Amino acid sequence: MSRPARTLLLIGGARSGKSRLAVDLAHGWDRPVTFVATATAGDDDMAARIDRHRAERPAEWQTVEAATGLVGALRDIDAKRGVVIDCITLWVTNEMLAGVGHDAIITQADAMAAALAVRPAPSVVVTNEVGSGVVPATASGREFRDLLGGVNRMLADRLDASYLVVAGQLVELHRPHSVFDGLGPS
Repeated sequence: MSRPARTLLLIGGARSGKSRLAVDLAHGWDRPVTFVATATAGDDDMAARIDRHRAERPAEWQTVEAATGLVGALRDIDAKRGVVIDCITLWVTNEMLAGVGHDAIITQADAMAAALAVRPAPSVVVTNEVGSGVVPATASGREFRDLLGGVNRMLADRLDASYLVVAGQLVELHRPHSVFDGLGPS
């Protein structure tokens, strides 16, 4: 019998309902929650989005802002607190804009997954799927798409369960070995 999922990845397109579902899941936890926010208010639209997300969270939740330095911020959170990280997409963007290289971002993401794995409390990680659309026209856009795809793939591999969010609905994603079990030679 497998253990219940303690670390979850919610991945989907923009405005698919990922953040709302992450908050809804955390509402059901029997413990205090820390919301790790990676967004920065670079313009009026983003400031409004941040305000809307803040309003959706209970006032008693602790908020940690970690546009960069996500691993350190995560390690500073009491291990008994549930954690919602929203979102990896903006964190990768912020790290790239800060001049952090591809390999270093992958290493940090791996360290983040390792830090989540040892936490006894539940965690939900939110990220965007950006590889399903058109090929970006610029080299930096393609670099971002490829890097985020690598980070997402690694997180899906390392966390207990992954769900694609489409129109606010969850679609469970399965690891290849679980899909192909029993299909090989007997």
